[in-house]
Amino acid sequence: MLINQESLNALFVGFKATFKQGFDGAATAWPRVAMKVPSSTREEVYGWLGHFPKLREWVGPRVVNNLMAHGFTVKNRDFEETISVPRNDIMDDQYGIFGPMFAEMGKAAAELPDDLLFSLLASGFTAECYDGQFFFDTDHLVSDGETSTTASNIQAGVGAPWFLLDCSRAMKPLIYQERMPFNNLVSKDRPNDDNVFFQKEYIYGLDGRANAGFGLWQLAFASKAELNAENYEAARVAMMSLTGETGRPLGIKPDTLVIPPSLEGAAMRLLNNGTRLVSELDGSPLTAPVAVQNEWAKTAEIITSPWLAA
Repeated sequence: MLINQESLNALFVGFKATFKQGFDGAATAWPRVAMKVPSSTREEVYGWLGHFPKLREWVGPRVVNNLMAHGFTVKNRDFEETISVPRNDIMDDQYGIFGPMFAEMGKAAAELPDDLLFSLLASGFTAECYDGQFFFDTDHLVSDGETSTTASNIQAGVGAPWFLLDCSRAMKPLIYQERMPFNNLVSKDRPNDDNVFFQKEYIYGLDGRANAGFGLWQLAFASKAELNAENYEAARVAMMSLTGETGRPLGIKPDTLVIPPSLEGAAMRLLNNGTRLVSELDGSPLTAPVAVQNEWAKTAEIITSPWLAA
């Protein structure tokens, strides 16, 4: 290729198109589990977390619900990816081999929210949320306006963790906070750029600013117990039994099961099969397992995330 600014501009257009293909073609799960919050500064304070809006019968004057400032802050983080392309490879028409790299760069940029959010979800056993408790804990404080009790969103066990979420609401269990999107590929390909002048390399890269944060713990339940019908049922009951500030049910509807790859088989058998095997009926053991109708089939969507295994 004859190298001049016109040919380099055309090459950059091609690289950007390949990047966009990778970005647009990435299969991401984060929009289901997280609410996207645009950020306008280096950090955002989520003072409204913890309040579930609930209509009441209008008797007498209105009751104003103050949004308590819990001081839960999510700070934006900087991320980047940079690729260098040797000048001689472009001159010798070898630049086509770099196309897949730009496609992978686009895919990685689109999947960054998945990485951040599901890694955060896995850390919820030891990371705090808005109420000062671990996101998954046994003693979240719950008040009905007069008395206070504690509630749990965790199930004990020693196995690989799985997570049951309610993703049916505008508010989600997790927050994806975006300050600067990861979709702007830029180039350093001018003859007087230091990388071109000294190293004979053209450099292409992107960067952005974002972070992940915990949303409402009430919308998430974690377990390290065996993923089976009994434990799944107990998790659903625990979530749907949660009450709000007035003592009324929150109306939690668990609809998403998030698992690491090691539990995919168990999740498929639990939620996709029309029947399941049981070793006892009505509390009495059986001489051999029998198949019964699977009442949990299709009750939740399965999300298998490799970032839970990291």
